[in-house]
Amino acid sequence: MKRSRTRRLGAEARLILALWVAGLLGAGLHAGAQAVLDWEFGSALVALLTLVIAVASAGYFLKPWHATFRALSGLVSSYRDGDFSIGIARTQDGALGELIDAHNELGRVLREQRLHLVQRELLLDTMVQHTPVSMLLLDPSGYVVHANLAARAQLNAGRRLEGDSLGNLLPAQPAALRELIEAQQDGVCSLVDGQEEVTWQVLQREFRLNGRAHRLLLMRQLTAELRRAEVQAWKKVIRVISHEINNSLAPIASLAHSGKELLRRGQSERLDTVLETIEERAHHLDGFIQGYATFARLPAPRLQKIRWSDLLRRIQAEVLFHCECPLDGEVRVDPAQMEQALLNLLRNAHESGTSAEEVELRLARTGSRWQLEVLDRGTGMSDSVLAQALLPFYSTKRSGTGLGLALTREIVEAHGGEIRLHNREGGGLSVQLHLPAS
Repeated sequence: MKRSRTRRLGAEARLILALWVAGLLGAGLHAGAQAVLDWEFGSALVALLTLVIAVASAGYFLKPWHATFRALSGLVSSYRDGDFSIGIARTQDGALGELIDAHNELGRVLREQRLHLVQRELLLDTMVQHTPVSMLLLDPSGYVVHANLAARAQLNAGRRLEGDSLGNLLPAQPAALRELIEAQQDGVCSLVDGQEEVTWQVLQREFRLNGRAHRLLLMRQLTAELRRAEVQAWKKVIRVISHEINNSLAPIASLAHSGKELLRRGQSERLDTVLETIEERAHHLDGFIQGYATFARLPAPRLQKIRWSDLLRRIQAEVLFHCECPLDGEVRVDPAQMEQALLNLLRNAHESGTSAEEVELRLARTGSRWQLEVLDRGTGMSDSVLAQALLPFYSTKRSGTGLGLALTREIVEAHGGEIRLHNREGGGLSVQLHLPAS
């Protein structure tokens, strides 16, 4: 306790003590000078000696403070240089001691943050280097700042790419891939690797790093994923077609057997019913097969200008709906395909259990695009159904083929548009089509 009080007194009162000592010594010298020296000369000499003693005393008593300030200055310089491993011993108490503790605590926090950042950078670098996606970071001049192992293997036979120009690397790449990268666009291209066709996806993003514009180039091979998806799609097609064909052929075979028995027994009056049912099932099967054939052989759209009012009038002749279309104008579409797409959506709205008065079609213009929206007041869709509703062969209806929405999507995307589905507030579904205005 005594040691702490003494240290605190020395740390906070040294300057005052130095001044007191200088003052006392000055007073003694002043008294002695009056006794033995002339007054005016003695006063000047006393003032000079007092000043010298005060400065010497202050320098002696403040020497530990100077050392502490130098240590703090060096500590700040280390922080500025990114070195947070240095600390200083607490040799003072009071406010100066608290300042030393604050600097040491700051160094500890900065050390922990630096360690955390280093660990995260190591993890991120490991992930980037070993991902199968080729990654290139380019500076504003098109020079490679960073490239992972996949990019080195794809573009430079495994050698380093940092410092090289993207313009020097592209001439050796296939034309389809080179064109996508040079256009700075996202897209998918197919390349021939030996006797195998390989599909690549290219993604490009711009962002600012250290105040400068940089570009991130990602190249991902989709061949394996597309093959898996293709196999799954074919399996689903086979299951759906087999199920539908069996649902038609089984009753046809049964009815044919029943007709044969009726003929054998001479009960020909019941043959009309049997033959009508066989005909109905055959027509159903034929329509099912034709639907698949239409989806598989959908031709490229033959675009021509047509007014929305003319197109919607033709559709209203086939299905009832309320049209909220305050605007009219021309659009370049394939009239037959667009009519088929809208009929699919409107018939789905009727099949949702919505009354004809509540089935609605809205037309609006948003910038350079037309927006058509088909709305119903049915039960809507669950999140899982919404995620798969546009996939071919997916249907929640017992007798559905899963081709209506998929065919509509094919038509809309072939026209350079997109389709979106979401549930409405208060119940029901909204299907939006966005099409280029010209």
